[in-house]
This record gives sequence, structure tokens and C-alpha cells, in this order.
Amino acid sequence: MKIDLRGIDKLATTLRVLSAEVVEKAASGHPGMPMGSADMAAVLWSYYLRFNPEQPDWLGRDRFVLSAGHGSALLYSLLHLFGFALPMSQLEAFRQWGSVTPGHPEFGLTPGVDTSTGPLGQGFANGVGMALSAKLLAQRYGCQLFERRVFGIVSDGDLMEGVSFEAASLAGHLGLGNIVYLYDDNHISIGGSTALTFTEDVPKRFEAQGWHVQSVDGHDPAALASALDAAISESARPSLICARTTIGKGSPNKGGSADVHGAPLGAAELALTRAALGWTEAPFSVPTEVSEFCRQRVAEKVQLYQQWQAEYATWSKESPQQALALGQQLKRELPSALKQDLLAALSEAKPDATRNISGKALQVLAKHVPALIGGSADLEPSNKTLIKGATDVQAEDFGGRNIRFGVREHAMGAIANGLAYTRAWIPYTATFLVFADYMRPPLRLAALSHLQTLFIFTHDSFWVGEDGPTHQPIEQIWGLRTIPGLYVFRPADGVETAMCYFAALTIKDRPSALLFTRQNLPPLNRESGFNPDEILRGAYIVSGGEADDVVLVASGSEVSLALEAAAILSAEGQAVRVVSMPCLELYQEQGSDWQKALIPPQSKKVVIEAGSTVGWAGVVGSDALLIGRDQFGASAPAEKLAAEYGFTAGAVVQRIKVWLE
Repeated sequence: MKIDLRGIDKLATTLRVLSAEVVEKAASGHPGMPMGSADMAAVLWSYYLRFNPEQPDWLGRDRFVLSAGHGSALLYSLLHLFGFALPMSQLEAFRQWGSVTPGHPEFGLTPGVDTSTGPLGQGFANGVGMALSAKLLAQRYGCQLFERRVFGIVSDGDLMEGVSFEAASLAGHLGLGNIVYLYDDNHISIGGSTALTFTEDVPKRFEAQGWHVQSVDGHDPAALASALDAAISESARPSLICARTTIGKGSPNKGGSADVHGAPLGAAELALTRAALGWTEAPFSVPTEVSEFCRQRVAEKVQLYQQWQAEYATWSKESPQQALALGQQLKRELPSALKQDLLAALSEAKPDATRNISGKALQVLAKHVPALIGGSADLEPSNKTLIKGATDVQAEDFGGRNIRFGVREHAMGAIANGLAYTRAWIPYTATFLVFADYMRPPLRLAALSHLQTLFIFTHDSFWVGEDGPTHQPIEQIWGLRTIPGLYVFRPADGVETAMCYFAALTIKDRPSALLFTRQNLPPLNRESGFNPDEILRGAYIVSGGEADDVVLVASGSEVSLALEAAAILSAEGQAVRVVSMPCLELYQEQGSDWQKALIPPQSKKVVIEAGSTVGWAGVVGSDALLIGRDQFGASAPAEKLAAEYGFTAGAVVQRIKVWLE
């Protein structure tokens, strides 16, 4: 592609100075990466990236991932210069309270930001999910209008993090040729030269993972354009452009050093930088020539937008049923019969493991919810997560719904988030609960970014048995509950599983974690007049009256245990209520009057849960009896562990009696 070299040079200089000024005024930030990456950002945004600043959520746009999110000053400068709703006043408020220009990009906060980045490697993997989303949409609806590209800038730190290795491996396997990443190879990390820790041959690594790799001078716009042209023409493999750059380029005394990585230049060095770049404009101003250049580039992009809209209108007219289906999918609409169909399929009168019941639920959801797609970290037979009758997503076939993530938990969560960022899918992942620790960054970012990602975890307690303490979760349940904005569901039987899935599908702006057992659980014997909608409040009365002295609160597999204990205590004349709490977060959203009616403050409260007790006092009060497990498990049959750890009805009753006395 022929590019305006003078226009690119002026734009890159503007990006360097503006980014440095943004960081300087905030007295905080990372000027080095924006200054070093300015040339490739200028070329990419001017000539290759498809977007419309007046329609930032346009379905036909390309996605841009600043995986090196510490360089957010560069992204905010680009958004301002290319006409997004980001005034200069917001750049001047960089990293300040109430601004929409935080220290790292946040999805949903700043117009034009496609993903929350900062934890290194997460953005890299998000982009893989975004590219996969485009491939899936294009094949499902038979229209190449939806196969857009994902461009990104990644750093040494991104490539050092293991999550990027996992994501790159899967991207290469799937042949995601709509990925083009520019690697800001500046040889500098916070601690100094990357030679201290990072001496691998990056091009050979990515070639081995099935990527198309090129190496260029990152400050040569013509070479960058040529490399981007070649990357775009490569449709069978994802592309990595290794661009050799100078961190902090333009700074006379700090350029090329770690000093410019994570600290402002300083007033004196900024003045020298402006002089070295020939910059005579006032602070936080843009030369007219640059504004006009960007305006012209945007005008051409708007023409592409209009062309796409016309082609989409033609497609919609020629394929009305597909267009209707796409519209419903993008809205993530749920059919009115979904709840009843789930209950009908899962309300069985025989014991079963909730992981098996979850597998049945996924079949119902797959039938009713076209946006549902996902898979497991090579644990499909154990997690029960394969959608029956659907094919696997592979390089030669993106029409499937089963994603084989392989043993890649770190990347699995981040790739699923990438699918969710596009708002076209309700993705789910699956692994054992104990491995939720591998997935904490994407769990946290899903919550922070308000993504509807479903994280399925099976084998949810020491009842896993013989596999031993390495596979028996203890602290994981409360570890998940501590993540703000994450809904954690732990159902006790088929009815609760149905309603927990229904709740997760209706919560469109938050992620959900669904925890299931390996061992069989009996269907709960509930009070007459029970309405399944009660479960949607997060907790409800399973048994007991209005004047109970003791309230047993339990979740998941311990609800049936609580019912057994309650039956023994009741036979001995004790008034006992059993409360199932499948979702603490939904319970906490209810009014205090309702909570007090459910668990009366004056009652004796007992919590039973096969895991850490660390957070329960804050829910039921410090005077409650907490029956849990605050130590690691052991290798033994599940029944033996239950007896040793006091998770039998007799042992629970004895503890309660001693406590009451």
C-alpha cells in the first residue's frame, strides 16, 4: 500500500509528544512504549485498521488490542486524534479520579477501547478469542462481511508471560489468519535490558507454533506498510511482525534505556525531547496539518463503513432468516420456554452428580441459545461439557460449537473473554475447580469488564477422593467469591442446577462461575409450595418452619447433608431450618428485611460447606458455628475422607449438640 510518508512522520511525532505530555502532567505512567511504538501505530491506524469513530461498536470493524496496556497514553492519543469521543481535556486528566483515561485501558469506560489490558499476555489471548469470533460468525452466517481482522501491539512482557505461549499455540493450530500482531521489540523491560532474562529466538518460536513471521525496522513506515500488506495477504496463519524499535524514541538522554519505561521524562528532558523532535506547538495541542491528515484518513474509513453497511443491507434482504438469527444472537436473547425446559430436563428423582446434570443442562441451552459456545481444558469427559451433535471448531471448520482448548487453562479463560468482548457469543470454559487458580486473571478481568463469560468448574471439594490434596479444592470457593462482580453458583441438585444456569444466562453484564460435584447427590426433598424462582434470590428455605431455633446454611453437596442432620435434630425435638444458598452474590443483593426473615438474627446459625470457612462469619455473623475444611485434603476414598473430616450426618449433629450446649 502506498502511504503518505510525511503525514505518517508528522502523526508519529505528535503521538510521541502528546503521549509524553500526558504522562508528564499525570506525574505517572509509561512514556517509553508509546514513543517507541508511535511509527507502527501511525501506519496501522491510518491505513489498515477499519473503524468508524462515530460508530465505535460497528460490527464490521477491525479490533485493536493494545496488549502492552501500560502504553495506554498511546491509545488515548490515537483515539483523540482519530475523532473518537475523547476530548483533549480527558488526556490532560490521564490517570486522575473520574477520568475515562485510566492508567490501563478499560473496556466499557473509554469509547474505542476493545479490551481491558494491562496484565501482560491477557490482551494477546483476548485477541485470539476476537479473531475466533470473526471466523465463527463468518462461517455460521455464510458471509465474509463478519470475518474482520484483529490487530494488536504486543511487548516483550506479553511474550514472556506463559498465557501468550498457550494462546499463540492454539491460534496457530486453528490457523487464525485474521490476526496481525506487531511486536514492539525494544529490548528493554523494567529491570533493564531484556538480555538479562529473555534471549530466546522469538521468530523461530512463533514459526514453530504455526505463525507467519516477519522482521522489520519499527521506525521505517514504508517497511511497516509492506509487512502489514504481507501479513494481511496471509490467510492461513496468524501473523507476527517483529518490529525492532527504540523505547522512548525522541528522548535525547533517556531513549533506549529502562529509565523511560515506567516514569515520566521529567520537565527538563521533555523540553529537550520537544526540541530534538522540532516540536514548537503549545502543550496538549495538535498541528493543523496532523488534524487534517487524520480527518482525511477517517473520511476514507467512513466510506468503508458505508460500503459495509450497504453490503450488509443487501445480505439481510437476500438472507432474511439468517439476518434475524444474527440479530437475536447479538442481543443474546433467551426464549421464554428456557426455564421450564431446563427444569423439565433436570428435575430427575434419582441421585446424580451435578457435573452430569450440568452436562444435560448444556444440551438444553445449546438447543435454545445459539450464542452459547465453549469447551474444556482437555477435560471434556470429566467436565461433561461437549455439546452433543455439534462438531469441533478446527482450522478447516469454524461451524462447530465445541472448542477444544487443550491443556491451556491460562489462555482458555482469556480467549473466552475475547469471544465475550465481541458481544456475539456466550462463551463457557471448563476445568476442575482446583485449577481455578490458573484462571484467576481472566476471571478477574471478566468481572472488571462486565463480560458474560461462564466459567464451569467440576470436582468441587475433597469428595474428589483418591486424587488427593493436589486435586481437592479447599480455598477455591471463597477465592472465587472474593472477586467483585463474579457470581458464584454451587447448586445442590437438578432443580438448583437448572435455575443457576438460567440465572447465569440472564445476567448479561457479569461473569458467572458454576461449581459442580463429582459425586452423586440426592434430589432435595423440599417443603410443599416450593417455587423454583426462589432459587433466583440466591438462597431459600428447603425445610423448616417459622419458629426455628437453629438454621443450617449450606451450599451444593452439603445441602443434602444438612437435611440429614436436621432430620436427626428434629426427631430429638429441636426446631431446625435448612437454608440452601447456591449463590451468595444473589443473596446479598436482596433487602436486609428479607435476609433477616430467611436467617433470623436471633437464631443459632450453622454453616456447612466442604471448603474454607474464611468468609462465612461476614455473612451469618461471628457467633455462628462454621463446619468446613480449612486444611488440605488427603488421598483416600471420598467416604473415608467424609468420615475423617466430620462430613457425615452423625458427626455434624454431634458438633451442633456440643456447640449448643
